[in-house]
Amino acid sequence: MTLRWREVARASGLMGPDGSTRPTIFAEMTALAQATGAANLGQGFPDADGPEWIREAAVAAVREGANQYPPGRGIPELRRAIAAHQQRHYGLDLDPEREVLVTAGATEALAATVLALASTGDEVVTLEPFYDAHAAVIALAGATHVTVPLQPDDTGFRLDRAALAAAVTRRTRLIILNSPHNPTGTVLTAAELEAVAAAAMRVGAIVVTDEVYEHLTFDGHVHRPIATLRGMAERTLTISSAGKTFSLTGWKIGWVTGPAELIEAVLAVKQFLTYSGGAPFQPAIAQALERGDADIAELRDTLTARRDMLVAGLREAGFALVVPDGTYFVCADATPFLTPEIPDGAAFARDLPHRAGVACVPLSAFCRPGSVTAEALAPWVRFTFVKNEETLRTAVERLREFRFLGATPTSHE
Repeated sequence: MTLRWREVARASGLMGPDGSTRPTIFAEMTALAQATGAANLGQGFPDADGPEWIREAAVAAVREGANQYPPGRGIPELRRAIAAHQQRHYGLDLDPEREVLVTAGATEALAATVLALASTGDEVVTLEPFYDAHAAVIALAGATHVTVPLQPDDTGFRLDRAALAAAVTRRTRLIILNSPHNPTGTVLTAAELEAVAAAAMRVGAIVVTDEVYEHLTFDGHVHRPIATLRGMAERTLTISSAGKTFSLTGWKIGWVTGPAELIEAVLAVKQFLTYSGGAPFQPAIAQALERGDADIAELRDTLTARRDMLVAGLREAGFALVVPDGTYFVCADATPFLTPEIPDGAAFARDLPHRAGVACVPLSAFCRPGSVTAEALAPWVRFTFVKNEETLRTAVERLREFRFLGATPTSHE
């Protein structure tokens, strides 16, 4: 008998050689950072809270009695705010009663969507490298995971369009997009989105988009939802959340929008996952979506400065890298630092906290084990810059001093 948890662990790269599960790479690197006193640029979560006025709105909601189950679809004012946000930013017209569903973060939205729409015998196409939850929920649904490479060049990580055309077949049920993309930080171009749309329409596939970094783009790059392309609104489910946009990741308020019949299918699964949640956070996020544009712009500006600080430090340390168009992350090629004893990015990431007092994660953790993309990106690692300036400054200073991996491991406590 094949147990589903084993399939999920295997798909997520969490199956140990003895068949046991092991911690995620994020948990492993965070624990290593704590043990060595390293500056933790591995796990991508803010170390500062979101805007105070939004947090106070949640406090007010608690005091005013928003402490019981909210409606399964989400409170009406939040659904209206989400619909208004999509119309204001992207020109997408949504019925908040039938085409908007509030979820326990984007992760639940993704899980409920894949479980509702894919099963054994179906194929689900994602970009590679991919956010780890994408592989896990595909395995949970019993579907087959098919990947399309993103390849680094001078302009970013670019979609392999020939591989996309080959990967999308009549067996493809869903195409999962993540743009702005975690882990690479790329923002898909209009031409790349058009290629995905053409592939989906060719085989009748549904597109599921993970857009949680939609507002965190830099250098004039603009996120464009694929649902805005001709013929795509009726076959796209768009997922996002407030966590990244307002630095409130622990609130877990997300949503999925799209055609009413597809939302009904997602709701049928979602109601048996969490049913509902985040009662006092929902009215606060409704207000944030309506009045928080200045806070988003301020966050984007500070992230741009922090990104530039980290990019400069990595370059001075000797890394080749791709400057990200958005998100929280910089991907860097550690090839100059590899040795027979430290042969790839995974070994490098586990050694760097000892050698340099900085933690990162290997990019191969976001790839299927043994895939062509995993092999191509084996030397690469990912650093996050969504940390306070003191942490980043410490990391950059240590990276500038870092020259080789032959020194005796030391603690930076």
